[in-house]
Amino acid sequence: MRYLGIDLGSKRIGLALGDAKGLVTPLKVLTAGASMERNAHLVLEVADEYGADEIVIGLPLNMDDTEGPQARPSRQLAEAIHQLGGPPVHLHDERLSSHAADARLRERDLTRGQKKTRQDALAAQCILQSFVE
Repeated sequence: MRYLGIDLGSKRIGLALGDAKGLVTPLKVLTAGASMERNAHLVLEVADEYGADEIVIGLPLNMDDTEGPQARPSRQLAEAIHQLGGPPVHLHDERLSSHAADARLRERDLTRGQKKTRQDALAAQCILQSFVE
């Protein structure tokens, strides 16, 4: 079983690839499209390219388990993927995934721009790692 993990942002879409054994790696960062349908097409192209059987989208939750305004785009992307006939989609709590990605990047000797480029894929890795565990 292969999973494609997604950290959805308004400008970028971070992607990670993983399997049921728990091996998860950051994959790449896509530039978000003008519409959620376009984003769904971009995600499905990558899912097809890497043979992903299921998709895991980070769902932004507040610390009190309620959904904030950023949860809506994640749900819209999941619905768009479903409407296009994509593989099964799971929405998974992404709280603190960006903080975890930032912590990993602080340990590396990278420029600010290099860190920004990698942050979204690392956040997707954190989301997917949490899901498969």
